[in-house]
Amino acid sequence: MMVNKKRISCYSVCLLTSIALNVFFINNSYLGSELKKQKLSWSQEAAAEAEAVASISCSGHGRAYLDGLLENGKPICECNACYAASDCSVFKTDCAADADSGNPLFLEPFWMQHAASSAVLIAGWHRMGYTFNDQSFISRELENHIRRVHAVARNAVTNGKYIVFGGGSTQLLDAAVYALSMNTSSPARVVAAAPYYPLYKSQTEFFQNMHFEFEGDASLMNNSSDNTVNVIEFVTSPNNPDGKLREPVSQVPLTRAIYDHAYYWPHFTAIPAPADKDVMIFTISKLTGHAGSRFGWAFVKDKEVYENMKSYISQAEMGISREAQLRALKLMKAILHGNGTEIFNYAYKKMSDRWKNLSEIISLSKRFTIQELPTQFCNFFQKVRGPSPAYAWLKCEKEEDTNCDAVLRAANIIGREGSLFDYDERFVRLSLLKSDDDFNLLLHHLNKLVAQEDGPKTI
Repeated sequence: MMVNKKRISCYSVCLLTSIALNVFFINNSYLGSELKKQKLSWSQEAAAEAEAVASISCSGHGRAYLDGLLENGKPICECNACYAASDCSVFKTDCAADADSGNPLFLEPFWMQHAASSAVLIAGWHRMGYTFNDQSFISRELENHIRRVHAVARNAVTNGKYIVFGGGSTQLLDAAVYALSMNTSSPARVVAAAPYYPLYKSQTEFFQNMHFEFEGDASLMNNSSDNTVNVIEFVTSPNNPDGKLREPVSQVPLTRAIYDHAYYWPHFTAIPAPADKDVMIFTISKLTGHAGSRFGWAFVKDKEVYENMKSYISQAEMGISREAQLRALKLMKAILHGNGTEIFNYAYKKMSDRWKNLSEIISLSKRFTIQELPTQFCNFFQKVRGPSPAYAWLKCEKEEDTNCDAVLRAANIIGREGSLFDYDERFVRLSLLKSDDDFNLLLHHLNKLVAQEDGPKTI
């Protein structure tokens, strides 16, 4: 009997150790070794609940979530667009391809493959106070990991620059406008070169005050003979919607730039050199795909601008959610695991393949064209590489197709019309960032539309 008890005891310990390793998925070697020495207690129920929900089958066309919909007290599948039934197994044949949103779900399969290194379990008493121990709103460990990720990606010079955390890049963009307009002699004119991201206009006008106002297309400022006007220019590089690398357009002497580098990662563009600008804004949304975490950061060279941006975030939010920072830290650690290049290789291949597939269809068309993007040397890959943009900037070429958005909607394709980008309505932005289901349906509808130009034709 003693032998049997020992065997049972050994089996129990081994089982608990296995559970610990599979539930917590800890990368840190010290924490990992400590977990092997102890039994789990309060975390077991939460971990089991998370695993149970994650294991619910939704036919590969949906997900169940801990905070999702319930039926009879149990989580149920939330289906992707165009899929229905309790297990998301039914495809709705008359469904439109929605390529409007920049929702970065293309990276979901990557994180499912890396569930172990990216999972987070949060204690009920985690960081309940307003600040960290140093009385700041910023996790210094997260800051260090962000700087390391940029060093791996070779896309930004971070040494000698202050860092500010914000609620995604959205909040940081307005914080930067606020900071750059505080000490100007006259209200700053906020501009961006068309086609530009619609949020620049809508957000600036929403928060407009005596210090700044939205002026519109940056190129129009060059017609002004007043060299004393203060200009703040949003420089989106790569640009949303056309994916082109950009520099400021305004030639007014008192122009200061906010570089929106949301897409300046190796999976969306070649990195000719590390960005080294005075104000640079990044977001986890387009780095890892976790748009729902609402976390971004800015590197700022000038201390006064940094202090003003920090003050803006402090007044607006009392800092960024500790849970969001913890999740971001876990994701940064997962990225840096190994040589730190896996996510960039995976994401570049996926976006590159999507661009090639879409380009092949459009190449058969006489009615539609998309933007031309050159091959370039990439500082990350250390070689010349092809394009892999987040969006296709599609143009209707036929003279009578003055409203391209209407043409596409008639073919069951939903994009974002060019007028929203302060541009010609012959253009429509098509998102390449969404789920595999969304992208494949987009290809299907585009292929069908192009084939109708001269009779049956498919690739």
